Amino acid sequence: MPAPADIAHYQRPGLLQLQELPPLSLYLHLPWCLRKCPYCDFNSHAVRGAGAAAGLGAEQKLRYLQALEADLDAALPLVWGRSVISIFMGGGTPSLFDAEHIDRLLASVRARLRLVPGCEITLEANPGTFETDRFAAYRDAGVTRLSIGVQSFGDAQLQALGRVHSRAQALAAVQEAREAFETFNLDLMYALPGQDLALLREDLATALALQPPHLSVYHLSIEPNTLFAKYPPRLPDEDLAYDMLDHITAGTAQAGLERYEVSAYAQPGHQCRHNLNYWQFGDYLGLGAGAHSKLSFAHRIVRQVRVRDPQRYMQAALAGQAIAQEHEVARQDLPFEFMLNALRLRSGFLLSDYQRRTGMPLSSIEPALQQALQRGLLEQPGPDLLRPTERGFDFLSDLQQLFMPG
Repeated sequence: MPAPADIAHYQRPGLLQLQELPPLSLYLHLPWCLRKCPYCDFNSHAVRGAGAAAGLGAEQKLRYLQALEADLDAALPLVWGRSVISIFMGGGTPSLFDAEHIDRLLASVRARLRLVPGCEITLEANPGTFETDRFAAYRDAGVTRLSIGVQSFGDAQLQALGRVHSRAQALAAVQEAREAFETFNLDLMYALPGQDLALLREDLATALALQPPHLSVYHLSIEPNTLFAKYPPRLPDEDLAYDMLDHITAGTAQAGLERYEVSAYAQPGHQCRHNLNYWQFGDYLGLGAGAHSKLSFAHRIVRQVRVRDPQRYMQAALAGQAIAQEHEVARQDLPFEFMLNALRLRSGFLLSDYQRRTGMPLSSIEPALQQALQRGLLEQPGPDLLRPTERGFDFLSDLQQLFMPG
């Protein structure tokens, strides 16, 4: 496990020349959930016992919050003087923590970091873990945006996905979110076991009728080391999945939601600032079990990973040793790392931002840019602006791979 390094270690001379540091976000990982979903490859851990109260006790929650505070204290020298533009509490199921816990956590952050005015603060919540007025209590604790893991409004699909909530609970949770928050997100999945185009249309129609300011839509994929990888369900074929995506794209546009990123749709003014910072190759400090960080300095960009197991993380963080892995991003990897994110955005990216965020010259991507333009995957509407074409958006991985190191 790497020992904490002095800030001078990160600020020593190097090959990169970053003229300015990018915006900084904060990610807080709360790793427990009621039950591990069979498709999930996130660092999430089912609580022990019959339900949240029995499985995740007050003492354990308090110790985890103390570990997060200690983790932040140890990381402060690396982000000292920088303002935070967004906070995202993800999991797991962060809504297993009461509003009082979230209030304490955000108060701890505010005591240590400067938040920009109107800082976006998102909390992930699942419909199976909320009680009446719980969302309003999160708002009063300082949360400004809720992200609700609905995934589907069909009881059969929810059961196939191993979700702990029902259609009725999902509808009730969204209604409560609408009353408590000006902006919130719904997560919806498609190409589910047993799902046909008619069921997808019904799911999307239900979601859009709720008028969510933001909708995230994901194709169900079978990830390694999941229950679905061991026991694969029968999923819709590729052609049907494409038909589903076409229907989603048309339906969301008709409902006034702009597809501003490959999997994200939003009403005007409701784009997710936290995710935008990821996609624009901004910085993020990740705290919590298994959390990832990307931090820029004048002459280098560093990635970190926290200890993954929650119990070991708490022990390590309280001892000032939360970082399990750390490496400096190699210069030859920076073009691909930048494009892996920036090309997900429908609006594209500025060439000047590439130079600012990576410290690399334009010559480092010129051959790949020319190839992408010639193949019709990129277009250049202005001297400083490049963005994916419709074809480039449809074949995004092909476009991104052009920037992989040779």
